[in-house]
Amino acid sequence: MKHARKRQSRLRARVAGTTGALAVVLGAGVVPATAAAKTAGTPTTVTKPEDTPQAPGQLTLPAPTGSHRVGTVDLHLRDTRRADPWIPGNQPRELMVTLWYPATHTSRYPATPWMQPAAAAHFLAARQMPPGAVTLPTTAGHTGAPVDHKAGKLPVLLYSTGLHGDRAMGTALAQDLASRGYLVVTIDHTHDAGEVEFPGGRLELNTMPAGTHASHTIAVRAADTHFVINQLAALARGHNPDVDHKALPHGLSKAVDMHRIGMFGASLGGGTVPAAMHADSRIRAGADLDGQFFGSEISKPLDRPFLLFSSQHHNRNDDSSWARLWKHLHGERIDLKLRGAEHNSFTDSEALLPQAPAAFGLTPPQLVQILGTIAPTRAIEIQRTYLAAFFDKELRHHHSHLLDGPSHHYPEVAFVR
Repeated sequence: MKHARKRQSRLRARVAGTTGALAVVLGAGVVPATAAAKTAGTPTTVTKPEDTPQAPGQLTLPAPTGSHRVGTVDLHLRDTRRADPWIPGNQPRELMVTLWYPATHTSRYPATPWMQPAAAAHFLAARQMPPGAVTLPTTAGHTGAPVDHKAGKLPVLLYSTGLHGDRAMGTALAQDLASRGYLVVTIDHTHDAGEVEFPGGRLELNTMPAGTHASHTIAVRAADTHFVINQLAALARGHNPDVDHKALPHGLSKAVDMHRIGMFGASLGGGTVPAAMHADSRIRAGADLDGQFFGSEISKPLDRPFLLFSSQHHNRNDDSSWARLWKHLHGERIDLKLRGAEHNSFTDSEALLPQAPAAFGLTPPQLVQILGTIAPTRAIEIQRTYLAAFFDKELRHHHSHLLDGPSHHYPEVAFVR
């Protein structure tokens, strides 16, 4: 009984996080998975970017490891067939997504910020960051750069982040996969995400009602993903799906490979992947980075490849939702554990928090509680390596022995049998 209580306690901590210091984590889904703790109607002061002095603490992200330079484009998408479930008035569902892709002539195009200005200002203000404490990073992406045609047709990978998290939280992984020849689409789930900036500086905040069950949230996210895939299909046919008809990077429409689509996500975003795969058979492979599952989809047979990648205190032996999904996976299935990692190790928190823990109000023990004991650069390297190996195998048919069993190059990775 004592060991069972310990496992249940760890599971609750992984799903819900804790109060106090852990609440400053950079939007990794640490609030309870069954409820949106921040509700509409709470006034928030938004600091204007021009009012924020240049910070001495410039945060950075690890450089991509692939052979390609990286381009980006933000797309404003509107689903006129579906009302936004999180706001009144029967308004069409609107989304912002970022496309990351292999690019050329990048020196002629501006570096892509980690988050757009109004969203970044709100992001920092919501975390009660002192003015000038940190400067959020720029990325390896270059906005609007032409697609590198030498990369050929690009397999598509969709990304969904944690509850109330921003699409920026998957940047370290997204830009690396793009440098390896993928078209990565990071999705902001509007009014679930803490803040989403639309063209013109319009800011949409989290308005999910308190008590919203995670299964409902996942259903909305799965519908978002299906819609985004449809917009990618329109793009591949030569159409411009952007609501504002913004200019698209040269060569983008011809580069989209709609026959090779995968999806990955962190925390609740990872928990969304099976539901999205059931909602859209075009998703050929899925990966969950330490996210618990909710809803009936995990009890339905899934015959496509799936990767489970967990933190050190989480696997299918102490998460019944993982055990249930595992029984219903009839394609290739892999269950990995990253020793020394915690729940938030699978987001950009792993890269950013250790650079300025005091600015985020974190003591060294609290940082270990959030991110574990594994070195940040090592955690990110391993995630990048194994995600790429999985999707290379399933979407490109490039087999890697890395997925066959334990590797002496990566002793931190355990195969859960």
